[in-house]
Amino acid sequence: MNKNTACPLDCFDACEIVYLNDKITPKKSGHTKGFLCAHLNHYKNFSHITKPRYNGEEITMDEALLKLKEMLRDSKKDEILHYKGNGNFGLMQDVTSHFFASYGATLTDGSLCDGAGEAGIIEGRGSNKNMPLSEISKSEVVIIWGRNPHVSNSHLLPIIKDKKIIVIDPIKTKIAKSADLYIQIKPHSDLLLALMLNRFLHIYMSYDEEYLKSFASEYEDYYELTQSLRIKDTLDFIDVTLGQIGDILEIIKDKKVAIVCGVGVQKYRDGAEVMQAIDAFGVNLGLFGKEGCGVAYLGNSKEAINSPFNLKARKVSKVDTKFSNFKTLFIQGTNPLSQMPDSFRVTKEISLVKNIVYFGLEENESSALAHLVIPAKSFLYKNDIRTSYSHNAIIDMPSVAECDYGISEYDLSAYLCSNFDIKLKSEVEYIEHFKSFRAESENDSWYVKGREDVPYKNGFDTDDGEFIFLEDLDKPKYVDNGFHLITSKSHKSQNSQFTREKNVYLNSSLGFKEGELVKISSSNGYVKLKVKINDDIRNDCILIYSGTKGVNALTTSHASFSGKSAAYQEEKVEISRC
Repeated sequence: MNKNTACPLDCFDACEIVYLNDKITPKKSGHTKGFLCAHLNHYKNFSHITKPRYNGEEITMDEALLKLKEMLRDSKKDEILHYKGNGNFGLMQDVTSHFFASYGATLTDGSLCDGAGEAGIIEGRGSNKNMPLSEISKSEVVIIWGRNPHVSNSHLLPIIKDKKIIVIDPIKTKIAKSADLYIQIKPHSDLLLALMLNRFLHIYMSYDEEYLKSFASEYEDYYELTQSLRIKDTLDFIDVTLGQIGDILEIIKDKKVAIVCGVGVQKYRDGAEVMQAIDAFGVNLGLFGKEGCGVAYLGNSKEAINSPFNLKARKVSKVDTKFSNFKTLFIQGTNPLSQMPDSFRVTKEISLVKNIVYFGLEENESSALAHLVIPAKSFLYKNDIRTSYSHNAIIDMPSVAECDYGISEYDLSAYLCSNFDIKLKSEVEYIEHFKSFRAESENDSWYVKGREDVPYKNGFDTDDGEFIFLEDLDKPKYVDNGFHLITSKSHKSQNSQFTREKNVYLNSSLGFKEGELVKISSSNGYVKLKVKINDDIRNDCILIYSGTKGVNALTTSHASFSGKSAAYQEEKVEISRC
């Protein structure tokens, strides 16, 4: 019997699945379009934690739950931290936060990957409503700015295959090699490129004046801001030619344009300003509120949905968490010892915590350090429901099979709520609550009610309905020496899940040999990795994929200026032979 569910992973695609004869197969219709990413195609080949353990010894699930209860009772409420990631994007995942918030524990605030960009979007538009895949499909020109769809968004590829493609990226990705125009921009210069593009829109009188007068009346002041930059010096610095600027503007002239951005553009302390400037380029073109036009980043996946869970609690930064302030740490859906910036600091801090609990699917650095390990159930064996930050679907995730190990987030929370006298509704009631926010479309798919396919038709969600431009420009303080660190996603892994990379990728012009062991150092730490040669990378950059063991020894705990996000690519690094 066929059973339908959806992938829970934190990615743009949110694939819909048909579970058939104990195999994961793609749904033929909707946004999934009959194919799955590499992770899902091989999902059942990856091993999961099956046995709870305490201090390295296997125990039963009943013993693990009892030990968890003892740890919580052994700690004052303000000594307990719930550190939750987005390894699973199901809406029911917040049920554990409901317990910890209701109990009086501390939760985390901020984001490790995309918060700076979202903050910039909200600053300009007043909200973060995404341009969904259904609208990108209607575009005539697509600008892929810092996103690698072959790796992180494969379901974008079928809908853009017959369009004009412009790619802006420091790495010559697979899509860049087939693009109509490729700009191999210098890292951390996206803000300056966006400002230059706005400048030349005005020089060539290519901006949408009628639209700007209605929805962005401060556009002339913004043009004056762009005039504070010297054209030749700026273009030389970002490694873009005047001809390339002209080519971009010629290709997009009088066309339906989608600007599709990845998280790489905002992995800096000024990441919010980067996205606000890219948005401003879209505004000057008049792209918002029009079919087949807009700027796509990561939308608010919970837009128009009210959570039934109590999430009000004291919160601490997710980026530079002071773990040593807590006696009990409950880790869920993430691997902070790998994925948080400044790994040396994180390891030292977490090592000082008396009770470390890891609740998850896979073994990793965090599970290895934990005192208590509780295996979670995979999405195939529990009930959930999910939304996406790339499209407007809301997808049921019912249990499609059975297994005799692990525990779901709801069942774990039900145990804790029962033992600590906290009210909790039935799992069915919560899922029905989320289902109340959906409406069926013509193609048998469910979509979130109230979301607009073409957002901002009547202006922006600011106080006066107008877009808010950057008002001043603090030029980034670029360090001349060293190499830019790029931490893209790998096609083999989802951050630290699945098959993790083990290499550093360098341009051959740097003189290193394939397989040579090198030391990559920053002001913050170091990592030793073997070299892979890749001439698709600029010779002033090194590429270490997200999830590679040790990469975040190079990054700092400095959060973005806006958005409370990690700034993974802020640090310059040096390379030396071992």
